[in-house]
Amino acid sequence: MASFRFIHTADLHLDSPFIGISGLDDSLRSFVQDSTFRALDQLVRLAMDQQVDFIVISGDIYDSSNISLRAQLRFMEALERLGKEGIAVYAIHGNHDPLDSTKLSMTLPSHVHVFGGEPASVTAVRRSDREEVAVITGMSYPTSKVTDNIAIRYPAPTSGLYQIGLLHANVDGDPQHETYGPCSKKDLIHAGFHYWALGHIHSRRTLQESPYIVYPGNIQGRHVRETGPKGCYVVDVDEDFNTKLCFHELDSMRWNVVEAPIDSTQDVDAWRLSLERILTHTARENPEQLSMIRVRITGRSPVHRQLEGGYVLDELLADLRRREAAKGRMSGYRGCVWIESFTLQSGDAIDTERLLQEDSFAGDLLRLARQEQGRLHEPDGVAARSVEPLLEHAEIRSLLDDTSPEEMLDWLRRAEELTLGLLLRDRSQGEGAGA
Repeated sequence: MASFRFIHTADLHLDSPFIGISGLDDSLRSFVQDSTFRALDQLVRLAMDQQVDFIVISGDIYDSSNISLRAQLRFMEALERLGKEGIAVYAIHGNHDPLDSTKLSMTLPSHVHVFGGEPASVTAVRRSDREEVAVITGMSYPTSKVTDNIAIRYPAPTSGLYQIGLLHANVDGDPQHETYGPCSKKDLIHAGFHYWALGHIHSRRTLQESPYIVYPGNIQGRHVRETGPKGCYVVDVDEDFNTKLCFHELDSMRWNVVEAPIDSTQDVDAWRLSLERILTHTARENPEQLSMIRVRITGRSPVHRQLEGGYVLDELLADLRRREAAKGRMSGYRGCVWIESFTLQSGDAIDTERLLQEDSFAGDLLRLARQEQGRLHEPDGVAARSVEPLLEHAEIRSLLDDTSPEEMLDWLRRAEELTLGLLLRDRSQGEGAGA
């Protein structure tokens, strides 16, 4: 068999609305909302530059089952550009864009194959000489709720060609993602394929190398839980089926969480200057992207009391955003840093280690708080019981369902800090009055 090259991509989520990002002016909002389309353009350019033989897309081409006309037209434009270069495309649909999605009916070009709602196989060829090189097997989601193990329904390989399986699934039940198309790594290993081209999980992961079981992640991060570089894999297969993967970045907007400690600062202005140095470093690390960051304020010092009220951070945030927006309009937002939000995880100048050892009400409270932080996911824990009455309200329940474990832990830490601050200030005032 001849050597060949292909691209494995997934989770394009074209025309994602990016709901919840605040403070954007019209220009920046347009840049953010077009980011998935820019990543698609980068994908097409990469395919041409790397002279790949074909592309496989493992589901969630679109962001919603109510597919926008804009997203369809941009995807069709990308397909046409690939067709002119002789690059074939093999795709499945996932839970976000199942086959029963609402969309305008369009005739796909002949070089594009979209798998139907039952497992099926097609043969891929090298574009230079049309030699058969791979058998590609896949299945699209008929509806958004595919909760059975579809991987075990894939037909066993029958030819001597390289075998690629396209699958949109949650392998081994990742708790951070919905359990669609659930299967085990063992199921995939025993299926007889050389390469499982996975989609659905938005973080880049190689679960296995023999056979390859790979999540490329999504092509553009959409919120602060999708941090770091986003892109796709270029995969080279030689005559002996040896497989080599190379990751390529496609994103123009990159999410990250950065820490801005207050430990070594004694006033807000000193901390502000240290924050600006952190922002400059972030811009230098991502000179080609717009950096969307959440600033996590950590450490302990008297500065915490000045930040705690919120108005200082609100005014600082507005000023930093104003400056970056002006700079971005001149630079196309390359190398700009936009602060999505501040999260206050710092504390007053309290010796918590001493308190943990202290036989006092404050010490007991701190020990209890730390214990409950470790029981965050237990149904009889304080956190679970505290929010239980709120679950009776549909809107609040929906908000809580979207709350990550990290955000819940932040709430507990914040409650701990507020309570200790009030308690210790009261104790200090009481001791002062007694003197």
